[in-house]
Amino acid sequence: MTTDTERDRAGTKRIISVLRHDLPASLVVFLVAVPLSLGIAVTSGAPLVAGLVAAVVGGVIGGAAGGSAVQVSGPAAGLALVVADLVQRYGWRATCAITLMAGALQIALGVLKVARAALAVSPAVIHGMLAGVGVVIALAQLHVVLGGRPQRSAVENLLELPQQIMNNHSHAVAVGVLTIAVLVLWPRLPRLNSVPGPLAALLIAALTAGSLGWDITHADLAEGFGRWATPLLPEGDWHGVAAAVLLVALLAGVESLLCSVAADRMHDGPRADLDRELVGQGVTNMVSGALGGLPVAGVIVRTTTNVRAGARSRWSTMMHGGWVLLFMVGFSWTVTLIPMEALAALLVFIGVRMVNLGTLRGLHGHGELPVYVLTMGSVVVIGLAEGVLVGLGLAALSALRRLTRVSVHAGAEPDGRWHVVVAGSMTFVGVPRLMETLRRVPPGAAVDLELNLDFIDNAAFEALYHWRLEHERTGGTVVIDEVHDEWYASAARGTRLSAVRSLPRPPERWWLPRAYRRGGRRTGGALPAAGDAPVTDRSRRNAVPDLLAGTADFHRSTAPLVRPFLTRMATAQDPSHLFITCADSRLVPNLITASGPGDLFTVRNIGNLVPRHGTAPPDDSVLAAIEYATTVLAVRSITVCGHSGCGAMAALLSAGERTEGMPGLRRWLRHGDRTLARYLLADEVPGEPGDDGALNRLCRANVAQQLDNLRTHPAVAALEDAGRLELVGLYFDIGAAQVHVLEPDGFTPVAAGR
Repeated sequence: MTTDTERDRAGTKRIISVLRHDLPASLVVFLVAVPLSLGIAVTSGAPLVAGLVAAVVGGVIGGAAGGSAVQVSGPAAGLALVVADLVQRYGWRATCAITLMAGALQIALGVLKVARAALAVSPAVIHGMLAGVGVVIALAQLHVVLGGRPQRSAVENLLELPQQIMNNHSHAVAVGVLTIAVLVLWPRLPRLNSVPGPLAALLIAALTAGSLGWDITHADLAEGFGRWATPLLPEGDWHGVAAAVLLVALLAGVESLLCSVAADRMHDGPRADLDRELVGQGVTNMVSGALGGLPVAGVIVRTTTNVRAGARSRWSTMMHGGWVLLFMVGFSWTVTLIPMEALAALLVFIGVRMVNLGTLRGLHGHGELPVYVLTMGSVVVIGLAEGVLVGLGLAALSALRRLTRVSVHAGAEPDGRWHVVVAGSMTFVGVPRLMETLRRVPPGAAVDLELNLDFIDNAAFEALYHWRLEHERTGGTVVIDEVHDEWYASAARGTRLSAVRSLPRPPERWWLPRAYRRGGRRTGGALPAAGDAPVTDRSRRNAVPDLLAGTADFHRSTAPLVRPFLTRMATAQDPSHLFITCADSRLVPNLITASGPGDLFTVRNIGNLVPRHGTAPPDDSVLAAIEYATTVLAVRSITVCGHSGCGAMAALLSAGERTEGMPGLRRWLRHGDRTLARYLLADEVPGEPGDDGALNRLCRANVAQQLDNLRTHPAVAALEDAGRLELVGLYFDIGAAQVHVLEPDGFTPVAAGR
């Protein structure tokens, strides 16, 4: 009884959700789908009714059988050029048969579960193909907008365009310009956004042309269902037919799968089943081809509209197909009122929008812009299939280049030894670059050769091996240090190498606070959002176990990486800096200076204070560190680093209120009295880029004062006067994660490219 009641409640909840969210969304998608389907039918050279048939089948069948909850399928602009070519070559009925066979191939691929393999196609090729198709569509339909006829190719359309612009100023041009103007301006009218832009543009163009009596061409759907065509087996070379089936199946399938992946990023509902989606697309294309419709694919414009309209399930997609069917049965006569020039203008707008500038920025950041540009240009100049093949070839070459990328650097150290670093995948492709760099090493030089490789082939090994023998023959020495896997040593021993070895796994975001790592707030690898507070209660409760777990992580993943150079420095240290900073847990010296073991000789105390020379009672801890650093270690610089929100400085400002019950802290903070006096003078507070509060101004004043305190020590002053020691002031803004350096005119942020 309870189970039945819960099931009834769940069913009622689903019905309410469908009525509240999916029903309104389906109406919005329907209003977008009708004009787009008609426009794509026009540019494909197919009957107008074929676009509506594909929209109905894509909605009802694609929504029910597909693997995505919110994706909307229908005739896609990316397939328009392929369909137009097939219609010219084989005729419309044969094109329907090719669509049907392509659907069967998609079903077979989905059953074989190869959908994920389609995602291996470079997005740069897909986006470049779609952009090229958009350019071709826009150039062809622009001639219709201008009252002319499209030429045979995109290049001819481009060459003829100036002539068309100068000689055609008819009513057709006015309708086209009006349609594009509405499409551009409509999204900027927020109160009218409930009506989709494409529908509004066609309605306004039709009403304006009708009321003014303009001489235009109207869409022809007068024969309605009588124009439906059944599939007919294509005649001619079966090799060409098979290639056409493969092309339609792959292009429609890949576009649908990429659309599904994009749709998953737009909503929080169930994730897409890509194999089911591919099977569903196959079933949809078989039905669409059998009923005389265009090829179907997942369409990002309609899918985005569906999600933004509030769709929660596949019912929205299915109902939108039902609305299109209702329109075909009862209101198809309204299509005859639409000016063909308005449909052409809509296609021009769609074509231009297919060249997505946001995509360009993303591809440029990943170095894939040449693949995109070459694919787009090849589609426009040569053809769709040829352009895709060119793009795939360039993408493959680009991937091969990245996989075989090697970095080689060589330079002389102050002691005369040469340091050579080779990193990456060392193959025969990188041998010329390797040898060019190694030739810079003078004969007889002592060389430290650091190999940080994840692969080395025989050609690269032999080149490196023979160079080493030749260099040692001239009196030089070569010490090889392999940071990770021993590729060189294994090859020298004749040990068989595995195909590819991976580098040891690095520590799991070691720089994150422990509360944000494994077992804390961190889930799924997500970084903490701005404003998130760390889980301090858990951290305190499990302090010792967490510390030991971190030590185990170090032994497992970090120790193998640092052991080679820690072994060399195990008996002596040679730091170049004495780094005096606050004991605050949020300030990590090695993190903000990108330094490693052996770089910093560090002193940490409350408030990064340096007692002045001769202070009574003396503080031997800081003095001992200064003496050892300058006398024994001969450091070349001393840095005092303060930070924002320092608790010690807050205690100074509180006039002793915050040190109640802590006599040791009270005595220690007397070394900050001069800092407080400096702050109260106001005119000596260095570098105030805007008023950020009394506390942080005091923190910056404290850095300058501690440098002055350092200069009261005779040994420090003498070394600085002799030019053998440099004093540096740093200030770390914790909230902004920004380091500032003390210059003569105040604190300035350290630039990223410094």
